[in-house]
Amino acid sequence: MIRVLVADDQPLVRAGITALLGAEADIEVVAVAADGGEALELARRTAPDVACLDIRMPVRNGIEVARELCGPDADPVVPVLILTTFGLDDYLFGALEAGASGFLLKDADPDVIIRAVRQVAAGNGTVDQALTRRVLREFVSRRSLQPVTGDRADDLLTVREREVLMLLAQGMSNEEIAAELVVEVSTVKSHLARMLPKLGVRSRLQAVVWAYQNRIVAVPGVE
Repeated sequence: MIRVLVADDQPLVRAGITALLGAEADIEVVAVAADGGEALELARRTAPDVACLDIRMPVRNGIEVARELCGPDADPVVPVLILTTFGLDDYLFGALEAGASGFLLKDADPDVIIRAVRQVAAGNGTVDQALTRRVLREFVSRRSLQPVTGDRADDLLTVREREVLMLLAQGMSNEEIAAELVVEVSTVKSHLARMLPKLGVRSRLQAVVWAYQNRIVAVPGVE
């Protein structure tokens, strides 16, 4: 059973997501919060498997809550799925840096939201396809890039780990990566477990951003 916390300051959105997730046999909504302060309190009390957060909330915003739940000093770590809109890029970048595992638009199809919760609970980051290129392009162009090329990955990673990173950056799941490399899913997970600390990141999504920042993968529109 996947235990989920839902936090959103809009009553209708909060109720809708709660009802949507609660109707699934393998998902249980264990806490519902109307602001970021309440979300943190309930997360610490209930220890959910996933915290589904609105990015802009009163008291504490989604970035602050994400940093507390899944940032570098979080213990234990609660994976965070952020809900956003196209007009909140700066918040989105902050949440990405805070360690959030996934991002979805609030008007995503119900099946997409359900699948995203399952993916985040399983340790697989997720980004709405409508956001991916735009967000990564903006993120890379706004942030100070390290003066490196693909050689940096060669210095840090084994050949197989680099292959996994490249496929990860293409949006592949563990299962898809395993099929592409003709290995077991457990082998892919092992490579990821060794790779993330080498890159200085804590999530799959941050590893993808690292690959774009270091020009391991090209971002359309960024020279």
